Amino acid sequence: MARYITTIDSTLSAEEAYAYMADFSNALEWDPSVTEATRSSDGAFDLVAKFGGRGVPLRYEVVSSDPPRSIVLEARKPSFTSRDTITVASAPAGSTVHYDARLEFKGAGRILDPLMQLVFNRTGAKAAAGMRAALNR
Repeated sequence: MARYITTIDSTLSAEEAYAYMADFSNALEWDPSVTEATRSSDGAFDLVAKFGGRGVPLRYEVVSSDPPRSIVLEARKPSFTSRDTITVASAPAGSTVHYDARLEFKGAGRILDPLMQLVFNRTGAKAAAGMRAALNR
């Protein structure tokens, strides 16, 4: 399993930070690997993310939500599952956002885990920088 974890201090209140992050279509603003992002009428989020130079459509569904504290979103494909857990807490100067992204390959695809961890580290760092900017505008 490839995993990327980051914690970001934000000047936004916990409620504002949660609202922004829970609207996963905002990933288009902060994650440079996302080329398209929309919210569907059923509450899911349809994203297209670049993996290996090609666009991969992903439908993220809300697995659990505890506003304004946490939300878990998950996209399932036949070969992998992507699960993003976002936790928000109040802080003296605004809020703290904890982001935990996991990419778990299935079957023989698990041999890709070490390589995907390297890729995830690079893309995760770029997304974290985008989140930091978006959460401190």
